[in-house]
Amino acid sequence: MSKMKDLHREWNRDPKFRKAYEELDLEYELVRALVQVRSHAGLTQEQLAKRMKTTQSTVARLEGGHANPSTKTLEKFAQATGTRLKIIFEPAMKSAA
Repeated sequence: MSKMKDLHREWNRDPKFRKAYEELDLEYELVRALVQVRSHAGLTQEQLAKRMKTTQSTVARLEGGHANPSTKTLEKFAQATGTRLKIIFEPAMKSAA
């Protein structure tokens, strides 16, 4: 096993590390979804920005994970890409103790 995997396994025993890691995973899940939806719509960041009535740099920040978008912003994103925003709540996974 690699040293990195060993380190990750060791760090993962710390509840604070595990929580922070899981929160980042959720953030990157949103980023991946935004990029995928824009690409599927066949739009550049600049084209999407025009449809959203914002700037290309704002779209870049959204897709780069450097923004915490509001529901209103996500609705504008969905409308501009011809999609529908759907927010769901799922049961939390219980970690093995």
